[in-house]
Amino acid sequence: MIFDRQHLETFSVVVELRNFGIAAKALNVTRGAISQRIIALEEAFGTSLIVRDGNVPTPAGEALLRHIQVLKLMEADTLQQIKPGFYGRTKIAVGVNADSLATWFEPVACTIAKENFALELIVDDQDFTLAVLIRGEAIGCVSTASSAPTGFVAEAIGAMEYECVATPSFCEAHFPQGLNLHDILAAPAVLLNRKEGIHAAFLDRLLGFPISGYAVHYFPSPVALLMAVRAGVGYGLVPSMQVQPLLDSGDLVALAPHSRACVDLYWHHWEKAPPNASAISEMVIRHARQALTQLPPASLDKRDERAVED
Repeated sequence: MIFDRQHLETFSVVVELRNFGIAAKALNVTRGAISQRIIALEEAFGTSLIVRDGNVPTPAGEALLRHIQVLKLMEADTLQQIKPGFYGRTKIAVGVNADSLATWFEPVACTIAKENFALELIVDDQDFTLAVLIRGEAIGCVSTASSAPTGFVAEAIGAMEYECVATPSFCEAHFPQGLNLHDILAAPAVLLNRKEGIHAAFLDRLLGFPISGYAVHYFPSPVALLMAVRAGVGYGLVPSMQVQPLLDSGDLVALAPHSRACVDLYWHHWEKAPPNASAISEMVIRHARQALTQLPPASLDKRDERAVED
């Protein structure tokens, strides 16, 4: 079977933009032409490739999208070898969690962006980033999943440590006896968003049983969360590498200095990748293993989160 390149490009743009009409404008054709190309592609494969409600790819469409992404990267790599810098930048995307982006991943992203790429960072909770890779939207992602889906590889890159912190005045007002069940239920916590599971898992391990019903503020970025904690809005878990200077200065104090939370992270990527995509994976893995805590293998729960004791 010979793939029609025009049809493949149309499929890729529709999935990216999630809209037939907008895709038509981007490709400078009619909406009817877009529909005809997608239908022709589906008839050629004998299966549906796009769920029309939302214009997201079906499992078969996800496989095709990964093929298209690999094809584009292979072509870009070849053109770069023939005439470096002449053919413009190749669009790529990676999935990353917000805490990684705010700390160790930022310099990696900047290095990638300075190469011959147009980089998109797809930010989500570390328990949900794998979906963008499976759908074919990204060439790699940072995830808590230790095992990779078929066709992908999961590389252990290290652990992100979190310190449970608050201002000295907040501690005096809300935790005069330290972290205990009564005060935890009464004091407001600061979390990134509703997806975040690190805070609940930390409390479960600290107390020895799950709890709920405590007040929560949501500040949906690592910078905003830390700002809220520094303002005395509540207490929260902050990456150790982000909060250490504030602990050293006394602006914040550790509520459980001998029981930090620790999340094991993995870099997921294609099992068979073009040289340029492989080079990006090697760069991410190398930098992560230098920046993140390297811990011996441990028995992890379903959230890949554990407590680390000094």
